[in-house]
Amino acid sequence: MATLKHEKQILEYEETIAQVKEQNKTNELWSDSEILKLEKKLDQLKKKVYAELTPWDRVSICRHPARPRSIDYIRNICENFTEIFGDRNFRDDPAIIAGFALIDGVKFMVVAQEKGCDTESRLHRNFGMPHPEGYRKAMRCMELAAKFNLPVLSLLDTPGAYPGLAAEERGQGWAIANNLMDMSRLKTPIIVLLIGEGCSGGALGMGVGDSIGMLEHAYYSVISPEGCASILWKDAGKNADAAATLKMQSENLLEFGVIDTIIKEPLGGAHHNPKEVYQNVKKFIQDEWNVLKSISLDALIERRYQKFREMGKFSIDSES
Repeated sequence: MATLKHEKQILEYEETIAQVKEQNKTNELWSDSEILKLEKKLDQLKKKVYAELTPWDRVSICRHPARPRSIDYIRNICENFTEIFGDRNFRDDPAIIAGFALIDGVKFMVVAQEKGCDTESRLHRNFGMPHPEGYRKAMRCMELAAKFNLPVLSLLDTPGAYPGLAAEERGQGWAIANNLMDMSRLKTPIIVLLIGEGCSGGALGMGVGDSIGMLEHAYYSVISPEGCASILWKDAGKNADAAATLKMQSENLLEFGVIDTIIKEPLGGAHHNPKEVYQNVKKFIQDEWNVLKSISLDALIERRYQKFREMGKFSIDSES
């Protein structure tokens, strides 16, 4: 597993303990109590390091190559899944996975942004950057969900919509804008979950919902830290400053009312204990569905409309 910069000291300590245990098998120089003390110090070190994470450290956790992807959540929280392909207009977009799913006995329509987990799959998935047909496919499936009275689960994890010329020629901006409008008035409950990167309109194009949850170390922003640094300071090296300035972490967004729930991750990030994250995510979905299913569709749409209208409040200093 790749080691992040802030975890190097932890890794060194773990390797030292492992060496001590290995040496003890042939020459018992350390007592069990001494090894236990070392392990307690390791636990204390982990708590200290992970309690002092900077916003940029958390971005690196969010981008860790072993972090669970959308396809991992689908495999681990769904009892079964039947994928749907194509937008019925141009082609299928592998950056978006969509289909019927059963979660704890409840039928859902799942739409998800998928980055891939190795070189081959990342190229196939276009690194999680959807084309216009991906957004159209997602919307087609969500409209199908409304037709059959199924709730929608949308998983967000993208560095942004694909910015290439071909995508623009096929109406990238229009596809995202159309999704925003149609999701805002879709007559079925929508649960949105940010599991990794949530960049710009690429994420928001599948992010309009009744309940928005976010994993602890995910981020949601109008632009990536590198992009922000390049624009504001003309220096991509100031990405750590940009990450802090953007206020894009889960606790910031909860305070601003952009999200509704923070889902805890294991110490150090989701990649350290994926099973725990799958359980936490499944509980979040169950809890939100139990609330949303009792709300009438007319009330649900009005509630959704007001939810997004209330975002972005600010106050004006009367003296200025």
